[in-house]
Amino acid sequence: GKLLAPITPGEAQVPFLSTVTGEWVSGPELDGGYWFRNLRQTVELEQAVRTLLAQGFGVFVESSPHPVLTVGVQETVEDTGRDAAVLGSLRRDEGGLERFWLSLGEAYVHGASVDWQAVFAGTGAQRVDLPTYAFQSQRFWPEIAPAPAPEAPVENGIDARFWEAVEREDIETITSELSVDADQPLTALLPALSSWRRQSREQSTVDGWRYRVTWKPVPEPAVARLTGTWLLAVPHTLTGPDGQWAAAVERTLTDRGAQVRTVRVEHGTADRERLAAALQAVLDGTAPGGVLSLLALGGTDALLSEHPGVLATAALVQALGDAEVAAPLWCVTRGAVATGRSEAVTDPAQALVWGFGRTAALEHPDRWGGLVDLPGTDTADDRALTRLAGLLAGDGAEDQVAVRASGVFVRRLAHAPGAGAPAGKAWNPHGTVLVTGGTGALGGHVARWLAGNGAEHLVLVSRRGIEAPGAAELRDELTALGAEVTVAACDVADRDALAALLGTVPANRPLTAVVHTAGVLDDGVIDALTPERFATVLAPKAEAALALHELTRDLDLSAFVLFSGVAGALGDGGQGNYAAANAYLDALAEQRHAEGLAATSVAWGRWGDSGLAAGGSIGERLDRGGVPAMAPRSAIRALQQALDLGDVTVAVADIQWERFAPGHTAVRPSPFLADLPAVRRLAEASRSGRADGDPAGAGLSPAEALRRRLEVMPRAEQGLAVAELVRTHAAAALGHQNTDEVGAQRAFKELGFDSLIALELRNRLNAATGLRLPATLVFDHPNPAALADFLLGEIVPDGGTGAAPGIAELEKLESALSVLDPDSADTPTRTGIALRLQALLARWGEPHTDSRGEAVTEKLQEATPDELFAFIDKELGI
Repeated sequence: GKLLAPITPGEAQVPFLSTVTGEWVSGPELDGGYWFRNLRQTVELEQAVRTLLAQGFGVFVESSPHPVLTVGVQETVEDTGRDAAVLGSLRRDEGGLERFWLSLGEAYVHGASVDWQAVFAGTGAQRVDLPTYAFQSQRFWPEIAPAPAPEAPVENGIDARFWEAVEREDIETITSELSVDADQPLTALLPALSSWRRQSREQSTVDGWRYRVTWKPVPEPAVARLTGTWLLAVPHTLTGPDGQWAAAVERTLTDRGAQVRTVRVEHGTADRERLAAALQAVLDGTAPGGVLSLLALGGTDALLSEHPGVLATAALVQALGDAEVAAPLWCVTRGAVATGRSEAVTDPAQALVWGFGRTAALEHPDRWGGLVDLPGTDTADDRALTRLAGLLAGDGAEDQVAVRASGVFVRRLAHAPGAGAPAGKAWNPHGTVLVTGGTGALGGHVARWLAGNGAEHLVLVSRRGIEAPGAAELRDELTALGAEVTVAACDVADRDALAALLGTVPANRPLTAVVHTAGVLDDGVIDALTPERFATVLAPKAEAALALHELTRDLDLSAFVLFSGVAGALGDGGQGNYAAANAYLDALAEQRHAEGLAATSVAWGRWGDSGLAAGGSIGERLDRGGVPAMAPRSAIRALQQALDLGDVTVAVADIQWERFAPGHTAVRPSPFLADLPAVRRLAEASRSGRADGDPAGAGLSPAEALRRRLEVMPRAEQGLAVAELVRTHAAAALGHQNTDEVGAQRAFKELGFDSLIALELRNRLNAATGLRLPATLVFDHPNPAALADFLLGEIVPDGGTGAAPGIAELEKLESALSVLDPDSADTPTRTGIALRLQALLARWGEPHTDSRGEAVTEKLQEATPDELFAFIDKELGI
């Protein structure tokens, strides 16, 4: 019950109240404080608290083994309307130093003065400077004045170094940062300072765009037994290590309790119709509990544009839908990813399946399990196989997993600001630099950057060469910058043609760097993809990258840059083939780095003013989804930084997570994004909102909560509720902030729906209703009202418990009155019926409260004509 340290008169800021014995312990009297010999005298206590508040005291600390007076003091404080903190020092069963220190911290943040030197005496603690990087990019402190203030300086690593140099009066560092001479006048210093400030801001922006894929170890799954039937898809023939692993996987599934039914797929001839028939024959009416695909194995000898692994996997996804198999599909690879520096990617071609699979998870969330990478060793590892079985028997919470003999690792996305990274050697071009796609929009930006930084000779390669639009003008522009320019027509996916082109590089200016920007889009939902559409995208991007790798691996390159895309890292609906190509580029860079070769793969977001996603429908969709365009100047700066830092793989994208994450995770959680602070905050806010908004439905799935809510509604209200559900999800799929533009009778085609948006709406409604809806849903039901009618019949086919009473009786009454002729009835009869109906209407015409807590009847009575028409248009779709 004694204070741990004496209080020096004149320094005390907080009156201490002791409740140990009802009396204060001996000690110096508090300067300006109060003593209480009998704390049971609550009236005196209340008067004392009011007096202290009037004198300006703002913190009350009850020093005792357990606070008993804080409630009364708090009530007094609230009664006065003043702001003050009421705290305790210890608590029952928490009487140690840890609790006391926590109480000191609480008092300190509320304004009390604490002698921290005495607190930490003898503990070895010492003061350190607060790192400046903790405050870059975001501001958390509340603004005191609501009026707009001048923009505060961006606090990043560059700013910190500069202002530290100013404080030290370090002329050498300051002039070096500003690139000016120490003796230059102020007229020269101010422009240099302004330029430095712009560059600092741009660098801070670029740092906010940088992300890196990491692998996080997690507890290995519990040893569990599989149940039911498992469908195993394997290539028709597998030899060598792949064959050993496939046999070991099948044996492990059987040993763990699964009834395995194997379907063998002949590589190179995978056809969805034949495969669907084979699946139905193997299953023979049995509904499997899971599907495991080993089709990625055994396809490394084929051309990437015809890679049997990814083509067979795509055909399997299509065939499972055709065969109405709803079990989750897991795809297995070997050596397609590397979880750390101690590992190497041994087969980057299998990474094609990882890129494709991430898109399949978005397009078919109801029947997707995940991706699993096994070790790239030649011998099957029993520990890894045991962990694989545990993963398949688990809850499926993680869907991108690397299973190793040493443990289980899950894939995560993390911020990777360059300001905190170790400084590397600045990269500058020299000699000859080859740029594929060099006459295109991205290639043009890269070529200007290379020429401006000293490249002596640029070889710009495209299919049409100098005949490409703008190629001649670009050549002249680069020549004016001092570079020698060769514009060549070549299909870089053609290995022989590329080898002939490389043979023309002059010996006095040898090839020193390669920048591969070439790429082609052929977007389509997975159900519409064909081997030809895969080849269209994989050839110029993935197969060309492989040819460049193999033909230059013996050269002393200072840079080998691959332009990948975030579609490969995140997945993107409608881009299964493009995502596969991008994932391959990232894996190829990892393999080159492990072999000691130069490699940098940048998974780009959306470039502004140029690139495949700069504008049009793709650009509009990305804008709606929270992926705005990056300024090309800033993107080039990010490229320079990636080379300077020696990045092997890095993602550079401007992503507005508050808009992107809800859409990306609307129908399927994404553990890959879960560790990002912004995504974590959104998830917590969403969980809190659901708990506050529907406490009665806590623990229920959205589909079950919807069904229960509809069952107790009259049929008319059911229709309105489901129509609002459809309009809400349709607006979200279109990227609208509200449902104003989505009228109940407006055709989906008129609203701007295409096959991809239709698929997204189907997935959203699947999650909201718990139904398994067809991919043609939007095309079968042309507008929200028609779709709502269909859904209502599927969710509550019998009308629900709340629909039958009253409605059925009203229909009987209406039928009975319909046979009477009001004009032929006598006056008393007509009057009697009318009075009864009016009385009934008066009883049932009480104001009905809508979801916003307002009476609909009252709203309509007070509405203006314009508001009435708006209500009819919005609620009834007329």
